[in-house]
Amino acid sequence: MASPRRASDADARADADTRTEQQSGPESESTSSTTATAVGRTPPPHPNEIPISVDGLNGAGYADKSDNMSTKDSVYEDIRGPGEEITTVTTHTSGGDGMHPLGLARSIARSRSPPTEMEALLSGFFNKDDADRKTPSSGVTFHNLTVKGVGIGASLAPTNGDVLLGPFRALRGLFRRQSRKPPTRTLIHNFTGRVGPGEMLLVLGRPGSGCSTFLKTIANQRAGFEEVSGQVIYGGGENGGGGIDAKTAKKTLRGEILYNPEEDLHYATLTVKETLKFAINARMPGREARTHPGQTRKGYIAEFLHAVSMIFNLNHALKTPIGDEYVHRGVSGGEKKRVSIAEAMVTKASCCQCWDNSTRGLDASTAVDYVQSLRTLTNMAGMATLVALYQAGEQLYQKFDKVLVIHEGRCAYFGPTGDAKPYLESIGFICPPRWTTSDFLTSVTNLNLNGEGDQVHQIIRPGWETRVPRTAEEFERCFRESEIYRENFKVVEEFGKGCTNGADNTHPAGSPRDKKATKNYTLSFGGQVWACTKRQFLVMRGDRMSLYGKWGGILFQALIVGSLFYDLPSTTVGVFPRGGVLFLALLFNALLALAELTSAFSSRPILLKHKSFSFYRPAAYAIAQTVVDIPLTFIQVLIFDVVVYFMANLQRTAGQFFTSLLILFVLTMAMYSFFRMIGSLSGSLDGATRVTGVAIQALIVYTGYLIPPTSMRPWLKWLKWINPVQYGFEALMGNEFDTLDIKCEPPFLVPPVGEQQYQGCLLQGSKPGQPSVSGADYIQAAYTYRRSHLWRNVGIIVAFWLLFVVLTAIGMEKQKANKGGAAVTIYKRGKTPQHIDDAINNGEAGKAKDEEVGEKVEEAVVGEKPEEDAVVMERVAKNDSIFTFQNVNYSIPIKGGNRRQLLKGVQGYVRPGRLVALMGGSGAGKTTLLNTLAQRINFGTVEGTFLVDGRPLPKSFQRATGFAEQQDVHEPTATVREALRFSALLRQPKDASIEEKYAYVETILQLLEMQDIAGAVVGTPGTGLNQEQRKLLTIGVELASKPELLMFLDEPTSGLDSGAALNIIRFLRKLADAGQAVLCTIHQPSAILFEHFDELMLLTSGGRMVYHGPLGKDSHDLIDYFERNGGHKCAKDQNPAEYMLDVIGVGEGKKSNKDWGDIWSNSEEYSERTREIEEIITQRQQTGRESRPNDELEFAMPWATQVRAVVKRSFISYWRSPNYIVGKFMLHIFTGLFNTFTFWKIGHKEIDMQSRLFSIFMTLTISPPLIQQLQPRFINLRDIFEARESAARIYHWTAFVIGAILPEIPYSLVAGTLYFNCWYWGVGFPRDSFSVAYTWGILMLFELFYVGFGQMIASAAPNELLASLMVPLLFMFVVSFCGVVVPYAALPHFWRSWMYYLTPFTYLLEGFLGVLTRGVKVRCGENEWARFSLPEGYGACQEYVGGFITQAGGYVEADPEMEGGCRFCRYSVGEEFAEGVNVFWRHRWRDFGIFSAYCVFNFAVVFLCSWLYLGGWRKLKARLSRRR
Repeated sequence: MASPRRASDADARADADTRTEQQSGPESESTSSTTATAVGRTPPPHPNEIPISVDGLNGAGYADKSDNMSTKDSVYEDIRGPGEEITTVTTHTSGGDGMHPLGLARSIARSRSPPTEMEALLSGFFNKDDADRKTPSSGVTFHNLTVKGVGIGASLAPTNGDVLLGPFRALRGLFRRQSRKPPTRTLIHNFTGRVGPGEMLLVLGRPGSGCSTFLKTIANQRAGFEEVSGQVIYGGGENGGGGIDAKTAKKTLRGEILYNPEEDLHYATLTVKETLKFAINARMPGREARTHPGQTRKGYIAEFLHAVSMIFNLNHALKTPIGDEYVHRGVSGGEKKRVSIAEAMVTKASCCQCWDNSTRGLDASTAVDYVQSLRTLTNMAGMATLVALYQAGEQLYQKFDKVLVIHEGRCAYFGPTGDAKPYLESIGFICPPRWTTSDFLTSVTNLNLNGEGDQVHQIIRPGWETRVPRTAEEFERCFRESEIYRENFKVVEEFGKGCTNGADNTHPAGSPRDKKATKNYTLSFGGQVWACTKRQFLVMRGDRMSLYGKWGGILFQALIVGSLFYDLPSTTVGVFPRGGVLFLALLFNALLALAELTSAFSSRPILLKHKSFSFYRPAAYAIAQTVVDIPLTFIQVLIFDVVVYFMANLQRTAGQFFTSLLILFVLTMAMYSFFRMIGSLSGSLDGATRVTGVAIQALIVYTGYLIPPTSMRPWLKWLKWINPVQYGFEALMGNEFDTLDIKCEPPFLVPPVGEQQYQGCLLQGSKPGQPSVSGADYIQAAYTYRRSHLWRNVGIIVAFWLLFVVLTAIGMEKQKANKGGAAVTIYKRGKTPQHIDDAINNGEAGKAKDEEVGEKVEEAVVGEKPEEDAVVMERVAKNDSIFTFQNVNYSIPIKGGNRRQLLKGVQGYVRPGRLVALMGGSGAGKTTLLNTLAQRINFGTVEGTFLVDGRPLPKSFQRATGFAEQQDVHEPTATVREALRFSALLRQPKDASIEEKYAYVETILQLLEMQDIAGAVVGTPGTGLNQEQRKLLTIGVELASKPELLMFLDEPTSGLDSGAALNIIRFLRKLADAGQAVLCTIHQPSAILFEHFDELMLLTSGGRMVYHGPLGKDSHDLIDYFERNGGHKCAKDQNPAEYMLDVIGVGEGKKSNKDWGDIWSNSEEYSERTREIEEIITQRQQTGRESRPNDELEFAMPWATQVRAVVKRSFISYWRSPNYIVGKFMLHIFTGLFNTFTFWKIGHKEIDMQSRLFSIFMTLTISPPLIQQLQPRFINLRDIFEARESAARIYHWTAFVIGAILPEIPYSLVAGTLYFNCWYWGVGFPRDSFSVAYTWGILMLFELFYVGFGQMIASAAPNELLASLMVPLLFMFVVSFCGVVVPYAALPHFWRSWMYYLTPFTYLLEGFLGVLTRGVKVRCGENEWARFSLPEGYGACQEYVGGFITQAGGYVEADPEMEGGCRFCRYSVGEEFAEGVNVFWRHRWRDFGIFSAYCVFNFAVVFLCSWLYLGGWRKLKARLSRRR
């Protein structure tokens, strides 16, 4: 017999889903009967109703029995009304999977009720039998599903000390016989149930309970979990129909099972239209499955785009970029969320869809529209839909068929939504009046473990205090003993009997559907590549500034390089520079590709999301990136090569020019793919940076230019064979020198005067008595290069390129989307709760209470202990100031010179002791108004009057107000207590002692009930505090500052479950009652939560106020205002927060025919508010408080105190960042050892003198990867300062800069010392104490230099990507003029006269080389002599060239291989070599001092650029505009 309550629930859902109205059956059965109802069964209909799922239009509506419906098994009827098409409709009645017990499929005519607009828009896209994609049948069944993760949910914060102490701790663990295998813990425990076709399951649970884990497992996203046991079956039926298990579904149904994560991941530079068009194209069905026969791809895309943009109200934003939080402006947060939902819906996943907290950031009305669209889609497609929502209003709840309540990884309830509340009431709970069902369901799971009932989260039926379940295990046991669970288990077992695990038996083998069952992607691989290619071009086009800036930088560098090597002569003087320009061309284009590393990691989350959506294979994306690279890289190479080639006067024949262009292009493409490959195969940017640091040195050194192949050490010589740059360099050298005839001129001609037959040339490949040297002979003798290898080398480079692309594709394919696993709470060592400490030491997973997050921390529930609360609240700071604002207008400039009005004529006040809600639809301007009132707007024009107690805002206003931002921005390595202490120390008045401030912090910790996690590190989401704890910390940080005026809060409940949201609002209520003035924006408040507010400010689109005033008891004043002014009546059980949004027309398809802004402006309430504001101003001006001494202080504490606090926090942050520090150390160690073994025990030949120079130069090349590594830290610290700490006036910007610089210095000095010891001794440099000490000292200066240089670039860049692009450009610019790439003598006079002396590396190299070559004897090798015949009349070689040697240096001796011949070596000691490159030992201290000055200069520019970026530039522009 059907439950009467079920019938009423069915009606509620019917109303919510715009179904045909029916009459509900009489209520006749008791509540207790519901507990015996089978879980998994949908509510049976009224005897006069049959629930139907209309395949194509009217979803799961209710049709009268009289509608020509047959009740026989498997009967199909074609019924066509006048002008109607035949529509297939599946009939559902009570059954195990939501269908009739016999699995009847019935065909009836379209319902006589007209379709809603949403149904009409969706009907054409989800009602076709798409043979390309159709699953065997929809629905999902899970049986004994258990998921385990690694760890105990808590860990100790890593520090740099672990590097040294780690081995000793490991040894101690061996003695204690601790298990080396990490413990596992259960995240999901033994779940059983079924979600049938056309059913929607609501997943409820507190953050960390396991909701995301459950959804990921059901959606077959199992990466990151240690073990998943039990069965998950997709599809199947009760008549012997087969199902598909998870392993098979991974191969055959990946495109039909969707998991949509909570985060909004999109390309910032794509518009909304481009984003959705790409998604629609990626899931394009076959021609026969489109909405109209023969419909074109363009027509289908346009029609689907129109549908989803209408459903989600995105028409106005189609041409707007998505944007991001840093550089690119774009759509609002709510609009971005709607784009994410629309993108996921476009997948048309027909088997199972899982949505993880997708309503976060949406207003209540938009959230209802979103769930309604899912309801309609589920009905039409007949799929299973699972949705996790943290805050679900009653309207949302009624749209679901079933609900799952998860408590710490255990099933507390699974069954029909209508049975959930009666079930809980039957076991001893009572739902308080006006509580939503979802609030009630989640609240009962939050019980204290001490046995005392929490009056906030549940009300226990009198007499049941000792009988109700309290722990997760008790809830699970209670549910398993219920009739609901037994019926549910029976249904699943019966279903399993008809399923063949791992096979699809629904269709006969060989059928068309069977043949296409394995098609996970609707586009062919080629189509995927083409779609991704077009998308990547659009991404590039959307960021034209970066692209054009990059090309402009390349042109600038090309002009610099071209002028450096301007008009090279075809003589021996131009030989080395000619090789240098070819080497620099290769090196510059290769280093530009280094920026791909940052790009690879920034786009990875989007790639993985699209992979999970089955839009395209990651391999297709890898190939598409390469295809996009081709034209862009060609332009880049063309710009560089055309300028450099002709300015340097390289061989001017068409064949040689285009050959060089081809070689450069192919090599640059290979290097882009190389760095992209490293990124795809690396797990983190730090790890990738370590690899690239060594790789760059190998690429540079083993090219053959710095070290000729004949001088390479055998143990590393093999690197040249796997170095694509080496093949490119040989090809360029062969192309350039093969036809070049090199004329020998002084100083290479020995002696410089005399007869030709008695002269020799110092150039390798020369022959005695020959005035010129063949270019082919030169490259053969010097490098063992041949022109004949050119095309072979091009082929090898292409092969490397293809290999790198393949490895990139493999790396991307191996990456896992939506990695699951256990979130971890991280504690500072020595600050863990005792039971957590025991669990960590003993490795016992069972000690951790929370199954997904780890340590269970009781949330702040102010009200559990009234006496303690009263005492604590007495200690909370209070204020008596009133904040008023009038005629507030805010506008921003837009394209075309126009302005857009975001706020218009807003006025109001915030009084102490009042809790004020600021609400409105998405895009109404809530956050904008909040930021404007808090004086945090730095863009556009703000007008209006802002007063505190009738007086202009004091200078201390931003410091004296608390502003809890929505993003929860905190320093991730700080503990909770440290974050609160930092705020208290720098924001409370300086007349309070440190002891008093820290004591107040303990008060706040007690107030928030965060004592147990006071030693926990903030961390990042997933490894640190959970969402609620982070939100509490955000509020606590503001409270710790003792705000003197008022508290602003932006979305304090966003992302929290209903219980946590209620906690937060009740806490704010207590603050207001204690005397604080509180104004906060809020989304989706339940009626019980809304009741806690005193007043409301309601905005509509355009930033206009439509209501400001008291809410009244049960929101009576608010409802009365809208009903009196033409709004529809508010139903007795309707949530007032949802009612008011409906009235003013917020949401899809809800447009009001009234201008509520004008109605408010002309209302009596508006006039009354205006009078109140004027009275407040007048009264406060007359009787207001006297100005306080601190009112005109921008910062509470002196500058020195700020610096000490910030620097201390920065040092702690670096101490707790071992990944960064170890990465820095390892990069120094690896590159130092690489340098050592490359130049191991340098000898005394001429080439060894050059090797000394290049070993030093190689030291300089470690700076680009080190800079790439340190820049993100600087930018992240700046983002934290800019987002929260600067706006709150916690400390001065100079304190931030000092705090960013100082911690880098000691670690860099230690790293430099490690490098020195790895490098210096093995190379064989002088061992005298002065040389060793001086070299170490100047190396330490170099460490300081690159830190300052890198932070200087970062301080001028808006984001990490642009900073990384600037590194190779500026590094090449600095290094080009120092005399290594182009010797001093070969530098053009223009550059030699000033730029050579302006380059800091000039003095660094001179300091290094002058000391390391002094006193070193030189002995030429066999191929380094200049050989010549001794003229008649000379008795000895010394006699013949003695005068020349006296002038030029070097030495001469008889040639033992040539009778009557001499051989000349141009260097006899190291000083002669050094002087040849303009290096002098006597300048050593001058160089040391000048380079020190450059280090100071770099840090000074960091201060300057930081000031400009953090507001100085705006101040300068404002000052200039005032002068005009």
